[in-house]
Amino acid sequence: MDVIGVIPARYSSTRFAGKLLADIMGKPMLQHVWERAKLSRVLDDLIIACDDEIIRKAAVEFGAKAVMTSREHTCGTDRISEVVNPLDVKIIVNIQGDEPLIHPMMIDSVARVLLENRSLNMATVMKRITDTAQVSDPNVVKVVVDKDNFALYFSRAPIPFLAAGSRIEEITYYKHIGLYAYTKDFLFTYKNLPVSNLEKAEKLEQLRVLAEGFRIKVIETKFDTVGVDTPEDLERAKGQIQKRIN
Repeated sequence: MDVIGVIPARYSSTRFAGKLLADIMGKPMLQHVWERAKLSRVLDDLIIACDDEIIRKAAVEFGAKAVMTSREHTCGTDRISEVVNPLDVKIIVNIQGDEPLIHPMMIDSVARVLLENRSLNMATVMKRITDTAQVSDPNVVKVVVDKDNFALYFSRAPIPFLAAGSRIEEITYYKHIGLYAYTKDFLFTYKNLPVSNLEKAEKLEQLRVLAEGFRIKVIETKFDTVGVDTPEDLERAKGQIQKRIN
């Protein structure tokens, strides 16, 4: 296989327990993610990596391929690694189970950039911020990139910083969308990288990649998402999905 998508699905959540099964328009949130990912044109397979029988049973009921993984995993990367270890595959796309508005073209874009350029190991997605309130929101991760769209840094803080005399209208801010693609080899390199001080400070796992000197290609998208971390986020996601239906 060339590309598979894996949705790491953990039942417990510190801020919003059981959120992946939260109802959105009569379906669990996880089903919305799976259905949108199934529209991808590049995925040869799509797997939900579960840590609890409750999640696995729900996934099977809506028709997904679901596998159980260890409950001992501390992050989605480790859960994905367990699933793909025995598989003959080139590219893995890590699709977050709490992104019910994920667009299939995002999945296609991060996978294709790795398929078309074998020198790349990892890719992710960014969206131009148009709502200035998001710039200072620590729940919205920002990213800055170089001239070739490789990530320079990710932060919960406003980056770039607006110095005295600068005008926000002259600065372009980008929201990082937590969708990742990796080569299989790099996935296992990534999972074994040490946790960096940057990651500890920002609580952003991808910073360990930059701290160790690896590059992350960042693809710009015109589509936005709503990551669901709290019940309030869930209501926002419901509103956006309702608008699309209407």
